[in-house]
Amino acid sequence: MRYTKLFKMAMSSIWSNKVRSFLTMLGIIIGICSVIILVGIGEGTKKQVTDQIEKLGTNLITISITGNRTKAITEEEISDLKSKPGIKEIAPALSQGNVNIKAGDKSATTNLEATTPNYSEIRKVGVMAGRFIEDKDIENRFKVAVIGTETANNIFGTTNVVGKTMYVNGIEFTVVGVLEPQGTSAAGSSDDKIILPLSTAERLLKTTKVRTFYVEAENKDKVSEAMSYLQLFLNKKYNNDTKSYRVFDQTSLLDTANTTTESMTAMLGGIAGISLVVGGIGIMNIMLVSVIERTREIGIRKAIGAKRSTILIQFLIEAASISSLGGIIGVALGFLSSYVAQSLFKTTIVISNNIVMAAFIFSVLVGIIFGIYPASKASKLNPIDALRFE
Repeated sequence: MRYTKLFKMAMSSIWSNKVRSFLTMLGIIIGICSVIILVGIGEGTKKQVTDQIEKLGTNLITISITGNRTKAITEEEISDLKSKPGIKEIAPALSQGNVNIKAGDKSATTNLEATTPNYSEIRKVGVMAGRFIEDKDIENRFKVAVIGTETANNIFGTTNVVGKTMYVNGIEFTVVGVLEPQGTSAAGSSDDKIILPLSTAERLLKTTKVRTFYVEAENKDKVSEAMSYLQLFLNKKYNNDTKSYRVFDQTSLLDTANTTTESMTAMLGGIAGISLVVGGIGIMNIMLVSVIERTREIGIRKAIGAKRSTILIQFLIEAASISSLGGIIGVALGFLSSYVAQSLFKTTIVISNNIVMAAFIFSVLVGIIFGIYPASKASKLNPIDALRFE
């Protein structure tokens, strides 16, 4: 009953100074809202990066050959590697940027990638219309192309382009498929490209030096085993010159990305947390003002028998109530702001219930911690001096 009465008295004091109480809460409200939004943005970024990497497959390994004079990997060597334990498939890929394409009176530049049929399975690339590159295209050097949706819209104005012809560096090609939309990444749009049969592109680009190989391990548990055989092969072929090649797998890339985004999230959360501390200083400041304003009231209460602990608890409850109400409003505003931001900016914001709870508890603790000094000062007032206070 005693604590219920003290709580009612604290709420009555807050309500009697509504504007001042709200302005005191404002720092806590902004702090909680900022924590929820900024940490949510960090978690959303982490989710987007993770989804994009996992979409490529956690059992994907990429080999990049560096240096213009480095020996190329032959088809026989690729066939031999496919027989090694842990390795399921290998797809060579030849890339060329800023290739000129034209259809009718429209022209553009795009990225060209030439490969083999198993590229589709290894890179998890599907077609929304038509077909992908087939073995017969490689064997006969057919002039066919599979294009991205952005490329299709750029030169045809539509994605309904299967069977139509286009020119690549002045050579006529027939569109046999349209890739499923893949979105954009830090490297740019994944939908603005064309894919050609490897043998056809080698003749078009006048080169047979394939620099990139995508390797699919049997499953994610076999990645380490597959990596070991690949490293042995590359070390032998290039005489242990590790500058001649780079090998990395999606798991390492995922771990690096997660570490980076977690650091960013922690930094954003820390910046937002500063607002909560500032809000706590505001609570302490207003509570000190409140102690001065209510000095005579405190003197009367102590004169008629109120204990020091009772005065202390009342002011602590008042400080904790202000921070708690601010925390509740901040949480509600954080959820609302996150929803609005996602709708307006088309971004991903992931709100964690644990973060929301931790932010709210922290806001209450801030109120209590910064309310201790004013509460202690109020409880130590001498009743005679307090009654004489003007």
